[in-house]
Amino acid sequence: MEGMLKPGTLKNKTIIITGGGTGLGRSMGKYMLELGANLVITSRKTEVINKTAEALKAETGGNVLAVTCDVRKYEEVENVIRQAEASFGPIHGVLNNAAGNFISPTERLSHRAFDIVVDIVLKGTYYTTLAAGKNWIAKKQPGVFLNIVTTYAWTGSGFVVPSACGKAGVLALTRSLAVEWARYNIRSNAIAPGPFPTEGAWSRLLPGDLVKKFNPAERIPLKRVGQHQELANLAAYLMSDFSAYINGEVITIDGGEWLRNGGEFSHLEAIPENLWDELEKMRGK
Repeated sequence: MEGMLKPGTLKNKTIIITGGGTGLGRSMGKYMLELGANLVITSRKTEVINKTAEALKAETGGNVLAVTCDVRKYEEVENVIRQAEASFGPIHGVLNNAAGNFISPTERLSHRAFDIVVDIVLKGTYYTTLAAGKNWIAKKQPGVFLNIVTTYAWTGSGFVVPSACGKAGVLALTRSLAVEWARYNIRSNAIAPGPFPTEGAWSRLLPGDLVKKFNPAERIPLKRVGQHQELANLAAYLMSDFSAYINGEVITIDGGEWLRNGGEFSHLEAIPENLWDELEKMRGK
């Protein structure tokens, strides 16, 4: 659960993290600061990111710029890039982390609720990617995109249909631009995290006793949820020059959750040993 990269790995690199004021975005940003990066965090909530920026400066001694931004508005994304360059110079990486989600039967959602999730997840990601990519290409600068997706981006999932649609689009964007923009020395990769508990997101998705009833650790072969530092280690690696030959990849970090739940007979682990003995007798030796 410790930082895995050597000190100074991201020294003098400027990294933008959308949705960087809370949860996983904050955790990934903190570790990148510890590795020497200049950090730019965005959120629609000015008070939240300003508070986070001051806290991160105190915790790491690093340089943090907080810029209010609704990623659904292209002109606000462009403003983030302008302010980042004015403060720190060239931008080296963009981590598209901002997201939204509802757990709900799809027929209970209004079209506006559907729009909110897809607009933040997909539109917000391609707005940020387009603005940063055009900037890098115009200035002949290399860059790295890292997008946060989910394992249901390729399987789909009931009850989170807007999110599944949005994340599938982000996955396609990641792989498509990995090929198209490689000629500009711009890499695109993604991470598909499993359960990494965050107070805000989990309380909204699984309020009250639902968290206990649907304990995510029970669905994971390793029988535990992820620690934030584990995700931060992976994100920092993919942002660093150590991953310079990785392009167009999605790395899953979920303790084997999606493989277990995608396997037709994986749940037979619930069968007790004495029943296996009976089944063995039935088929003969």
